[in-house]
Amino acid sequence: MLKITHLHKTFFPNTPNEKKALRGVSLTLEEGDFVTVIGSNGSGKSTLMNCIAGVFYPDKGHILIDGVDVTRMPEHVRAKYIGRVFQDPMKGTAGDMQVAENLAMASRRGKPLSLKWSSKSSQLTEFKEALKELDLGLENRLETRIGTLSGGQRQSITLLMATLVPPKLLLLDEHTAALDPKTAEKVLNLTQKRVSEGNLTTLMITHNMRDALRFGNRQIVAFRVTRGNAVRPQRLHGRRGIKHCIALPRVCQKICNRVRIIRAASAVSL
Repeated sequence: MLKITHLHKTFFPNTPNEKKALRGVSLTLEEGDFVTVIGSNGSGKSTLMNCIAGVFYPDKGHILIDGVDVTRMPEHVRAKYIGRVFQDPMKGTAGDMQVAENLAMASRRGKPLSLKWSSKSSQLTEFKEALKELDLGLENRLETRIGTLSGGQRQSITLLMATLVPPKLLLLDEHTAALDPKTAEKVLNLTQKRVSEGNLTTLMITHNMRDALRFGNRQIVAFRVTRGNAVRPQRLHGRRGIKHCIALPRVCQKICNRVRIIRAASAVSL
């Protein structure tokens, strides 16, 4: 479903501020995979996701989604293949538009643009049923401006919008990081439900190891490689060593058999 081959990305090349965010990263997700990526800041997690989404192009390498090469495809064009939920609840929705209008836009992802009414009465019924799943009372607030809702409500609607038309690939970029623990748990449970019901191929970034192991069927540990702490790409075994992997990459031994290392500054295939 998703195939990334030898991806490279360098910011500010040939300057004193040069930063090699990705170097030769390869990654394959099969249909229905739920892969979680965990790692420290600066390890290349968001850079990888932004390359997939088309926020910026990689310097080298290829990205294929469902067999289609999207490497140089503009962000708005490849959006028909991708659903994305951002870390910031203010992103992913149009704050000055109503709940129904936002859902109407999401329902037309991948379809030709036209000058028709944004939402029909039959659609409104579908939107109400979908909003009931959130258990936030939003099914009775279709005409409410999204900008007046709480962060948790907006993030829940963003998740609903991202999966309203099942995407080929769902990207979750620390989508609960800005929420309080209770709301974050509700959004994560909703995420699991939408992913399971739609059998969606999903890539989720998180800083929470518990969530990474609880929701993903595959896990990737990312960290920034600097001189003196490089390790060889290897399979990790057991949960205990995961902590050592993040803090002291040199001492990574056999820790969890579902987790692998992805190094931002060195070639690795996953």
